[in-house]
Amino acid sequence: AAPKGILLLGVQGCGKSLCAKAVSRAWNMPLVRFDVGRVFSSFVGSSESNVRRAIMVAESVAPVVLWIDEIEKGLAGAQSSGATDGGTMSRVMATLLTWLSEKTSEVFVVATANDVTALPPELLRKGRLDEIFFVDLPDAQERARIIGIHLSKRGRQFSAADLATLAEACDGFSGAEIEQAVISALYDAFYATGELTPQVLAASLRESVPLSKTMSERIAGLRRWAEG
Repeated sequence: AAPKGILLLGVQGCGKSLCAKAVSRAWNMPLVRFDVGRVFSSFVGSSESNVRRAIMVAESVAPVVLWIDEIEKGLAGAQSSGATDGGTMSRVMATLLTWLSEKTSEVFVVATANDVTALPPELLRKGRLDEIFFVDLPDAQERARIIGIHLSKRGRQFSAADLATLAEACDGFSGAEIEQAVISALYDAFYATGELTPQVLAASLRESVPLSKTMSERIAGLRRWAEG
């Protein structure tokens, strides 16, 4: 049987969406993005019909990778759906979960989520998806490689020693935050009419406050859940 799919859970900006694109590229299969939030309609029964139509489209182009980005935001409020939206959310979730369990088509689902507490428990049980992977913040070696990648994309290159020093300076940064720090440093260097140096990038990193500091308790809770 064809694999059902995976759930990528973790900190924002650490490459979950990039993993979905990498799966598509590695398998040489088309990537279709399913925006759960856009299926909802004001007409009775339309939301459920939109989900079924989206599923039919994905199956019609199989084999395909179906990317459901930030799935917890699309399914948030399913528990109280009966009192808030007449049960529309719960019916949409039921349609999606039943398809995940019963599907036989070659549609590989890659779902991403940032907040495990907002996910319906039914989604996490075995049988819906094959595996759940936790994507954590990059370590020092990974941060050095990320800095090097974003520098090379912009025609710059630092020594291995400078990259290692900068990697220590951005402890707790996600990949997306590192990219934005590199972009900010390039602007700073441009305004100063000089070339980007490790010192300018280090200053840009010092001025940035990563999510791991502003949301430390939430990230710690996410890690505790992943360990279990």
